[in-house]
Amino acid sequence: MPLQILTTRFVSFLLCFAALAAAQAPQRTVTRADILRGAYGPYRDNNDLLSYDLDIRVDPGRKFISGKNTIRFRMLRADSRIQLDLVASLNVDRILLGTTPLKYEREFNAVFVDFPSPLKKNSVQTIEFHYSGSPAETGRFGGITFRKDPYGRDWITTACQGPGASVWWPNKDQQRDEVENMRLSVAIPGSLVDVSNGKFLGKTDLGDGYTRWDWLIQYPINSYCVSLNIGNYVHFSDTVDGQTLDFYCLPENLEKAKRQFVQAKSMMECFEKYFGAYPFRKDGYKLIEVPYSGMEHQSAVTYGNRFANGYLERDWTGVGVSLKFDFIIIHESAHEWFGNSVTASDVCDEWIHEGWGTYMEVVYVEHMFGYEDAVKYINGYKSKIRNQQPIITQPGVHATPPQDMYFKGALFLHTLRSVIDDDARWWNLLRDFYGRFKYRNIGTEDVVRFFNEKTGRNLTPIFDQYLRHTRIPALELQFQDDGTVSFRWNADEKGFAMPVKVGKKGDWQIIRPTTEWQTMRSAPNEDDFEVATDLYYVNVTKK
Repeated sequence: MPLQILTTRFVSFLLCFAALAAAQAPQRTVTRADILRGAYGPYRDNNDLLSYDLDIRVDPGRKFISGKNTIRFRMLRADSRIQLDLVASLNVDRILLGTTPLKYEREFNAVFVDFPSPLKKNSVQTIEFHYSGSPAETGRFGGITFRKDPYGRDWITTACQGPGASVWWPNKDQQRDEVENMRLSVAIPGSLVDVSNGKFLGKTDLGDGYTRWDWLIQYPINSYCVSLNIGNYVHFSDTVDGQTLDFYCLPENLEKAKRQFVQAKSMMECFEKYFGAYPFRKDGYKLIEVPYSGMEHQSAVTYGNRFANGYLERDWTGVGVSLKFDFIIIHESAHEWFGNSVTASDVCDEWIHEGWGTYMEVVYVEHMFGYEDAVKYINGYKSKIRNQQPIITQPGVHATPPQDMYFKGALFLHTLRSVIDDDARWWNLLRDFYGRFKYRNIGTEDVVRFFNEKTGRNLTPIFDQYLRHTRIPALELQFQDDGTVSFRWNADEKGFAMPVKVGKKGDWQIIRPTTEWQTMRSAPNEDDFEVATDLYYVNVTKK
């Protein structure tokens, strides 16, 4: 059967599957464009990315971008077509294999590149993808924006998690396959500065009023993490444990930045202690002022939190702890470990970025301010949870999971710590987990497999209840006149069995409910019977 027919049937199957999912969650309609972007189809999985060399020219006056991406990849099977991505509003000027122009077809934001004859399995190929156009702003932070700073100077930034990197440059816009390394060359007017990912190689005066800024990314990188930050930046630096911290801000904010950005040192000390060495040491760590709240661009974390503690000067969890630290510095930098180093293969598992990133805030609070503040802080997130759809969404569909992936994801990890109930073991598990999967793209099944293996317990029903169902487990208690209490979990997972601390605070005892009724003989009376709901994200019903 011809491969194009197979592809059509593959996409049709995914559309039918997605339609079924949409029927179960009618709040969102899945489109063909979602499938083309989200599915790791036959023209994606027939090749493995090796490197990008993105060489572009940015014209602020025209709000125009042009250039080429030189893409190296290895064929995993013989084939004559691959799929890349570039938004339909940008022009494909030409695609070359050596000096040979290649034919291509566009459908929505997908670009199908055809070769004159099948490329051999295991062969390494290089193509040049030339493009140009005026990108449209899209998404929460604009995708790519051509704006002015408060003093009227050009300020151009990118932040495209969700819409995708293909809103401003051509690439294989998937999290499953990352390049091993990348070069980024950015030509801009000579009065401006570009700060991008990776190691700074230098700048070159092009003689036409433009200067080219060259950067080398020496680690695997997700396409949405590649960033431009073009403005009238000034630079200062600091060090922690031999690691240079580079900071960039507008000159008018230099003194405020020097006061606020010092928190990057305690962030680095904390996360290295609990998770492992900063993963991008050769590329460095940069914190860069931008006009939006912030984003986890690899080795080039962006910051717009008004040089103040909390989140946009708000007490983010509402319990008095948030104002002790700068939310954006801590949360976005946490993604260097989870999101950038450990990456979800499919956006349906994005809790691996956001749930873990949010939980790392809690780790930082405990490190800096103590355990009681950490427990208070994480429980402050309960009010933000909606429990309207599962955290893990339909795979193979380009759709952002619900915001519960942040807050419910973090509270699940907090609950898991209480299930482990051994802090020394918990911290070792976190460090080992990160060490196992750094620089890798994984799914939830990899996370579950790791914790089952390392604990020797079947934690799968617990993971599934919190991540794959809407409801949280409810501990049902029935008090009897003879002083006994019966208990069970009301949960969607039939095999759900999670220990929980009950009794009185300071004198907890552990019970091991399942979804079947059990009876506790010597129980406190109903008024004195408490459940440690600050240690577990659960509901409790008493009868």
